[in-house]
Amino acid sequence: MGWVVCRPRAARRVALLATALSLLAGAVLSTPVLAASDSTAAAVFAIESPKAAKGLMIDVVHAGKRLVAVGDRGHILYSDDQGNTWTQAKVPTRQLLTAVFFADDKHGWAVGHDAQILASADGGATWTQQYQDLKREAPLLDVWFNDANHGLAVGAYGALIETTDGGTSWNDVSDRLDNEDQFHLNAIASIKGAGLFIVGEQGSMFRSSDDGQSWEKLEGPYEGSLFGVISTAQPQTLLAYGLRGNLYRSTDFGSTWDQVELNATRGALEFGLSGATLLDDGSIVVVGNGGSVVVSHDDGQTFSVFNRPDRISLSAVTAAGNGNLILVGQGGVRVATPAGAELVKQ
Repeated sequence: MGWVVCRPRAARRVALLATALSLLAGAVLSTPVLAASDSTAAAVFAIESPKAAKGLMIDVVHAGKRLVAVGDRGHILYSDDQGNTWTQAKVPTRQLLTAVFFADDKHGWAVGHDAQILASADGGATWTQQYQDLKREAPLLDVWFNDANHGLAVGAYGALIETTDGGTSWNDVSDRLDNEDQFHLNAIASIKGAGLFIVGEQGSMFRSSDDGQSWEKLEGPYEGSLFGVISTAQPQTLLAYGLRGNLYRSTDFGSTWDQVELNATRGALEFGLSGATLLDDGSIVVVGNGGSVVVSHDDGQTFSVFNRPDRISLSAVTAAGNGNLILVGQGGVRVATPAGAELVKQ
């Protein structure tokens, strides 16, 4: 699953969608140890709605050829026709879901508020709750899996939790990070030929070369919040992005950084950036507030900038599978051209 993070509130890309849509989770944690899910409580399922595809959606990914999107009120949608139509999945929560990740075409995980973790074994059609922590009163913000067994989730107040058994059990491993101030961790990604990378509040950065068993804290190039990180097609090369159009590129797994200029028709882009995807041809697409869609065809060295006329704030992007893009954010899911423009239906 970018946004402004202000203590004691936490959320992910949601505040980027505009102040009126801010869905920040508030409250101070009572304990740094994640509590076990209450298995005795009856599941409350997301309400099925024909308008779900028009509601606030935060993240979208592929489960094989299928598209899966998650968002507000526990809504999870999937599409088997490249985003033309969407089906609402059966989901045992009504909380905001902030991110989703599939290890293969069947096994996926979604995270969100109440430190919830949901799992699917059928490509996103149905979901079960693996974990939640009601006492934490703060969200998990991103999730990554190496395979169907080993995964990590990150979140507010420096939360880092791990599973090695596909989510049957989750363990708090936050103490692996040198994060004394408990900065919110907004995103985690695998970087080609290097390892794992985490970005978060106040420009915080951490990297791991051993699948998350140990982490190194880095001095990043930016003191504002970073909302996302993505690998390029080149080894050890990554992009980190966040507030006010700030975008940085590293070719040495985060040891050094160069700022990438983003220039729109009226000057430098100043909208927050919240989500990105790497396309099969190596192109990179980053999206954000104000309908911003920026595209690179040279491994992230330069970008073209397009601001959609509708100015709808965007939270995430992925390929539709036919050359087009799937955009999610304010106003739900939509199919766009490779540049991010509204697709004109024939």
